[in-house]
Amino acid sequence: MPAARRWLAALLLAALALPAAAQETVIPKQNVRTAYAQVLRVEPVFQTLTATRMEQHCDDRVVPPRDPPRGLSRIVGAVRQALTHDAEDAPPQDPPAAEDCRLVPVQRQFRRPIAYDVDYVFKGMRYRSRLPYDPGNRLRLQVAITPYVPPPEER
Repeated sequence: MPAARRWLAALLLAALALPAAAQETVIPKQNVRTAYAQVLRVEPVFQTLTATRMEQHCDDRVVPPRDPPRGLSRIVGAVRQALTHDAEDAPPQDPPAAEDCRLVPVQRQFRRPIAYDVDYVFKGMRYRSRLPYDPGNRLRLQVAITPYVPPPEER
């Protein structure tokens, strides 16, 4: 039995030493609250996209590509054609002769906002942040106060 007691005493000492080691590295709890700042300026950040589309040019005039009607316009067109017989009697329009036409690449640029640079004031201090949305005239902030804990060699 004395071996069991020694083993139990060693286990008890190890368990008591564990909280002492944990006390050396204390993680401070953060105090977090929300507040509002006044927005001074919002400036969008744009991404420029370039798209190339082939258009048919015939005798120095542009023939726009003909997209089939979709959705509601297709339904309205079908009803109009069923109610009027003029559409059936009209001769179909022939496209221009192929020898007069050529396909030409046309580039167009599109700009879209991808972020917003926001200048705002909070407690008399000016700040700037890049946000994925336009905040309007008030910006909701998350304010965290954490005390400075110097490293052990500076204490």
